[in-house]
Amino acid sequence: KTDWKWARFCERRAPLLCFCGVLLTVYCSDANMSYNYSLTTFSPSGKLVQIEYALHAVESGASSIGIKAVNGTVIVTEKKMPSVLEDESSLQKISKISDKAGFVYSGMGADARVVAKKARKMAQQYYRVYHETIPTLQLVRNIASLMQDFTQSGGVRPFGVSLLVVGMDEGKPSLFQVDPSGSYWQWKASAIGKNMVNAKTFLEKRYNDAMELEDAVHTAVLTLKEGFEGQMTKENVEIGIVNEEGFKSLSPSEVNDYLSALQ
Repeated sequence: KTDWKWARFCERRAPLLCFCGVLLTVYCSDANMSYNYSLTTFSPSGKLVQIEYALHAVESGASSIGIKAVNGTVIVTEKKMPSVLEDESSLQKISKISDKAGFVYSGMGADARVVAKKARKMAQQYYRVYHETIPTLQLVRNIASLMQDFTQSGGVRPFGVSLLVVGMDEGKPSLFQVDPSGSYWQWKASAIGKNMVNAKTFLEKRYNDAMELEDAVHTAVLTLKEGFEGQMTKENVEIGIVNEEGFKSLSPSEVNDYLSALQ
């Protein structure tokens, strides 16, 4: 008799039990995949997946190269225009932060603009207090801290850019790379963007510690050319250098002189 009543109970409530089972399956699936959408939730493999996605944004960006020489540092990048109708002068990938420092980015231009604005503010705050240019390492630490703050807060997302920061401190050039996670490293030569693996391999064969700035510029341009799609011109290539005189972006005519030397 008891078994009969239990069978009738299950029969009447079968649709409800089935519905509850579907809800439980959906809930478990959402719980397992929540780390894909949450910035502050670690995945089972111990990664913050949104940072991985930010790195994918960097890897899909135009290539940028940086080389440190004995008397300065150079950064070179591709200016990829979405349309031939766009004015190339409106796109600037190399940003001056202080008289002795600047950076180039690969990734999302809008995010790089925000980082550049905040970095310039950091440099000015340091100058107002100490009446001297902010050291490159301290500037890099401040930028890295800013980017790391956006990896552990709710309601925000990581910056979709990696940076090559160059500077000159007491006659010593430096080159740093900063990633969306807030990690930073000092390099002799590095590359970021879509062709960074091949570019780094090329740099490993060409770089030497006794390289002068002029040679570094030629090597950087040659490295960029290895993975360049189309013809390199003064409109789609940008070069920045820092030496004892300070940081500056080269004019289109100066860029054209270096490009002509490759032909």
